[in-house]
Amino acid sequence: MSMTVTEPKNSSDLIVVKHLKKYFPVRGGILQRTVAWVLALDDVSFTIKEGETLGLVGESGCGKTTVGRTMLRLTEPTAGSVTYQGVEIFDLQGEELKNMRRNMQIIFQDPYASLDPRVPIGESVAEGLRIHGVGDPKDRYDVAIQMLKKVGLEDYHARRYPHEFSGGQRQRIGIARALALSPTFIVCDEPVSALDVSIQSQVLNILKDLQNELGLTYLFIAHNLSVVEHISNRVAVMYLGKMVELASREELFRNPLHPYTQALMSAIPIPDPRVKRDRIILTGDVPSPLNPPSGCRFHPRCPVAMAHCKVEEPKFNEVSPSHFVACWRVG
Repeated sequence: MSMTVTEPKNSSDLIVVKHLKKYFPVRGGILQRTVAWVLALDDVSFTIKEGETLGLVGESGCGKTTVGRTMLRLTEPTAGSVTYQGVEIFDLQGEELKNMRRNMQIIFQDPYASLDPRVPIGESVAEGLRIHGVGDPKDRYDVAIQMLKKVGLEDYHARRYPHEFSGGQRQRIGIARALALSPTFIVCDEPVSALDVSIQSQVLNILKDLQNELGLTYLFIAHNLSVVEHISNRVAVMYLGKMVELASREELFRNPLHPYTQALMSAIPIPDPRVKRDRIILTGDVPSPLNPPSGCRFHPRCPVAMAHCKVEEPKFNEVSPSHFVACWRVG
């Protein structure tokens, strides 16, 4: 997988996320009262610069997808702030929120479940244009064809149904649909995790080419660190609803500082059987977000945890220029 990651031309912050929280209620009893809360996101802060790709990585259940969905208000937040070009998204209602969503789109993880099986994909791609009242039916169809061509499909594909396409083609359709309204910011929610490696490379190249052509900004959510390394300008690492490290791609992969990041890096396979990497094997299971550990949430599995780690939660500090870490041993 070969790809050149270009630096964003504009260094201003497009998205600013501050103290974002999302708690899901757990209901029980005859009256279905709230008996507990799932702390899916618990005080997450970061920025995304205009024209860059911010990679977001972590284990399943750490809150990556919830970050993206809450930023777009597909899931309503519990607390916190998300601004787009200085506009507070959580304050918008009605028509203002609808207009804002033209600027912020999402590519879903499952390229089949996100498409209506009863609707030709040309109509699916144009659906956002219809909802926002853009043009007449012919104009919308022309835009749909244009978007499909941008992702490597042809005119006649617009008349076909989702079941007639492969997984890679369906993901291209998802990209085309996200582009239809000419957004500036796209949440890519694990867009290649369900695809073969060769198809992953094609989809990633399409995303990068479109970013360079249209000046797009991405939040790229993924499990695969190798994919994130290829496409991202900066990388953020999450664990159990918290951000534990954030740095440029080069800095994070050259010098991971948080013990959890180091363990993730040690699991990246090396495509050379003669080279061996020292694996860091984490013990135990990921704690439940229903009842997260006190202090540092990683301390039950951390190989270098101290007594203080169990008591007080570390702050997310900048330990070197643009390199942020939440760990008592770093600072």
